[in-house]
Amino acid sequence: MSLPEVAAQRDWMTAAIVDARLALATGDVPVAALVIDADGQVIGSGRNERELRQDPTAHAEILALREAAATRGEWRLEDTTLVVTLEPCVMCAGAILAARVPRVVFGAWDEKAGASGSVYDVLRDRRLNHRVEVFAGVEERRCSELLTEFFRGSEQ
Repeated sequence: MSLPEVAAQRDWMTAAIVDARLALATGDVPVAALVIDADGQVIGSGRNERELRQDPTAHAEILALREAAATRGEWRLEDTTLVVTLEPCVMCAGAILAARVPRVVFGAWDEKAGASGSVYDVLRDRRLNHRVEVFAGVEERRCSELLTEFFRGSEQ
């Protein structure tokens, strides 16, 4: 991967971290996702809104994919990159595959529910009809700290 690509991933992740902080206002876990098109433009964004919407499917990735599909006017999100602050879960990995997203960039690993290399590796499972290129650990420390702060606060 070239230096400009690495820099772009870090810039996108920084934007996602800023957005993730907004989830704190609704008591949601601070996770955010962006869908980036081939020109480097954000065509979809979302942050966790399960508490806000009382919807178990309102994960950041799902909301970002929905917005990107609406922006494009089609469900196939080929030539895009999904950037998310936390490793996608099984549900989100399934949605990423269904949308034909070719690349995922994530920050923090999810050792309890991750489906992009930690607990499961759904995105790269050769038995499925689509596989995703995964870039893990981008701005990992910053993403992890945001989650650690949130869960530390919820214990008090």
